[in-house]
Amino acid sequence: MSKTILITGASSGFGRDTAETLARAGHQVFASMREVAGRNRTHADALRASGIQVVELDVTDEGSAERAVAAVLGQADRLDVLVNNAGIGSAGVSEAFTAAQARALFDVNVFGVHRMLRAALPAMRRQGEGLVVNIGSILGRVTFPFFGLYGASKFAIEALTDSYRCELSQLGIDVVLVQPSNYPTNIFDSAQQPADGARSAAYGELGAIPSRMVGTLMELFQSAHAPDPHEVALAIAQLVAQPAGARAARTVVGQSFGADSLNAQAAQVQSQLIDGLGLGLLAGPVKTRAVP
Repeated sequence: MSKTILITGASSGFGRDTAETLARAGHQVFASMREVAGRNRTHADALRASGIQVVELDVTDEGSAERAVAAVLGQADRLDVLVNNAGIGSAGVSEAFTAAQARALFDVNVFGVHRMLRAALPAMRRQGEGLVVNIGSILGRVTFPFFGLYGASKFAIEALTDSYRCELSQLGIDVVLVQPSNYPTNIFDSAQQPADGARSAAYGELGAIPSRMVGTLMELFQSAHAPDPHEVALAIAQLVAQPAGARAARTVVGQSFGADSLNAQAAQVQSQLIDGLGLGLLAGPVKTRAVP
């Protein structure tokens, strides 16, 4: 059955691939991005040429989020699926990032998700059904040194997703999380770098570790053994195709680095906690899944 789907951050990477994959599956896809008539015009034109509708959207602007959802509803009369994909990366000595940089990171990766949920959920609640797919990361479960700020934003998405899942479970709306591993996308090209170079320099040789870690990943991504980022789009498409209430709460895609084990343990603890609070009615799905 064809669904109406809005994807944030769809100019490239996971978002672009997911938009194209879902459109090929027969869904009505709205790919959103900033500066549709500016720096992303080429991407927007390519998506339109594939039969995908393009919507202007800046997830850091509440008005923009509301207008984007209104544009979808104006053309399709409903919104079945929201994929919260927009995000930015961050890699470096944690102390060397300024507070303003941390704020900007969370504004996109965390507050942007909340803005989109506030914009989209009224329509889904009126419909009595819907699906929200939040794109997290394995770094929302396990921590890589020098990726702590990025990981912190993804840890926050874990909590938001769990709470929204429970709160919406009796309203016909599924809220699930996809946790990709490391994949060759442009997130590293556009990732934040520490603004306070003096702080990084104060760490001496340790301060060079982040660039070496990223360099190792770049070598992997350019090798014959590079992970295929299309796996993420396929995992999202599978979630969209599954019936309501049957979807896994979390889906790890790629090398888990132990995130799948933590998911399983956390699901059991969370379920016991919800029952202990007398809120078993809100438990929702507790299954987890890993995509190799």
